[in-house]
Parts: sequence; structure tokens; C-alpha cells
Amino acid sequence: MPAPARKGVPALLGAGTLCAALLLSGCATPEPAAPPAPARPPASATAPAGRATDARPEAAARVPGLGPLTRARVPDGTDQVLVVTGTTENSNTATAVLHQRTKGRWTTAGGPWTVHNALRGWTADHSAGDLRTPIGVYRIGDAGGRLPNPGSRLPYDEDPQFAISGTGFEGEPLEGSFDHVIAIDYNRVPGRTPLDKERPLGAGKGGGVWIHVDHGGPTQACVALHREDLRALLVLLDPAADPVIAMGPAPDLAR
Repeated sequence: MPAPARKGVPALLGAGTLCAALLLSGCATPEPAAPPAPARPPASATAPAGRATDARPEAAARVPGLGPLTRARVPDGTDQVLVVTGTTENSNTATAVLHQRTKGRWTTAGGPWTVHNALRGWTADHSAGDLRTPIGVYRIGDAGGRLPNPGSRLPYDEDPQFAISGTGFEGEPLEGSFDHVIAIDYNRVPGRTPLDKERPLGAGKGGGVWIHVDHGGPTQACVALHREDLRALLVLLDPAADPVIAMGPAPDLAR
């Protein structure tokens, strides 16, 4: 059942100034007389240790694409991870996949989805106005938008203040970009509406980094999904699974 619309509820840690404000996401049988020949295992069973065949059970226990350092930042109780993978540090398009853990195994729950991120790509040290999306693992537990809740179980703040106008970096209209949003907890207080502007790390480290509707071009710092993909993600996210987003260039996430 969708969470009731809420206003002014407290939000988590979050980078970039509020997007709305800044912008202007095969056996042989031996012959009877001959002694039994030892059974030959399938070719796959003779593969050297470390190959995909041997690693399947272990790999299923890991979030695909995340290396040990990144996995260590995923809380133990988290059972949903949205992995947003860019190609390089400077790329402003990426791929998003929602992974879910059930009985100790990670499987794909949604995606892959094509997304936009910030104009200049990614950074591990985000500052307000640098036009880069922060790299890291962040909670995603608060949502909202100009339009009604499409069925999300996350706390959802429907508010006309999510309206936006103007054009993006490629001249595309921004109207409707914040019809639905999910706050990324970079430099924000958890549990509050995405509109909340408190910045625990200070204004210079940015804030208001959201997952929002793709307007057809790169963002200030946010991650943007096509409208129907974002609506699907909103429905899939389960607050009981303590969802997080792990985002950045593939080499960084693989560390």
C-alpha cells in the first residue's frame, strides 16, 4: 500500500545544491570386458579455480559490479542496492540496476535503465556547483514530487514546490523533471522531505542530490531516469530493505 503523502517530515546525509534551485539519474559407457574407466567430469568442472563456473555461488552472494571497498560501505541490513555505473570519470550517462537480496542471494529486481548524471561526470569530493555527481554509497529512503505518489512505500511528499521551469544544458525543457524524485542522502538529514535544505556538511559541499525524471540531458549533480523507469523504481523500493544507491564510474565501484 502506498505510503501516505507527507509534508515537512524530517531527511539523511546527502552533494550539489538543491536540484530545483541549481538547475536552472554432454558419459561414455565402458565396454563390459574392460575395467570401468574413470568418469570424465564435464569440461566446465575442470576449469581452473577462479573461473566463472567455480565462482557462481560466491558471486550470487555479492552485489554485481561492487568491489570489496564499495561493498564494505553497504550496511549489513541492506537488502536493496541501486547500482548506477558510469563508464568513465567524465561520462554523463550511466546504467542503473536495482539488486535485491533474498535468502543470501543477490538478484536483479529492476533495470537495467539508462540514466543521465552530472554534466562533467563524477567526483569523490563533490562541491556545490562543480557539475559532478558524488561517488559513493548513500541511503535512499525519502521521496516526493509535484505529482501524487505512484505507489511507492517510501515516505512521499507531494508538494507544488517541486515545480521547475527553464532549460537544461542542451536546451531541453526542465518542466516535469521533479514530478517524482527520490532523495539521495548526500549532505542531508535523513527522514525529511527531499525539499529540506539543511546541509550537515555545510552549503559548500552541496546538497539536494536527487534521483528524478530525465529531462533529456545531463544534470547539475543528480541522477535522472526516464519517467516510467523512475515510477517503476519507486514502486520496487522497500523501506524495510533499507535501500541504498551505489554510484560512480565502473572502476571506482569495482574497488
